[in-house]
Amino acid sequence: MSNLRNKVQLIGNVGQEPSTTNLDNGKKVARLSLATNEHYKNNKGEKVQATSWHTVVAWGKTAEIIENYVSKGKEIAVEGKLTSRSYEDKEGVKRYVTEVLASEILLLGGNA
Repeated sequence: MSNLRNKVQLIGNVGQEPSTTNLDNGKKVARLSLATNEHYKNNKGEKVQATSWHTVVAWGKTAEIIENYVSKGKEIAVEGKLTSRSYEDKEGVKRYVTEVLASEILLLGGNA
């Protein structure tokens, strides 16, 4: 059960072209935004779609798969864990970020 403590599974569409960076130490990192949609009926019985955006970060082989096969609009499934970090922006304000650290990715649907 310890594997379930911090586990995220998302299926959604890539919002913009992923960015891939080759670091000085030889490691590769990819970043992408993923849109997930939820459908429900509001108090008036109207069908509503709510979209949530997630930042996904992947390293190594998973980053290579994203670099070679994932593009804007592509439907993908991501499995990983939530990570949080903070940084200071240009004005010196401390910012907090929560990201999905992808351990696996699955390409879904057709070529978007």
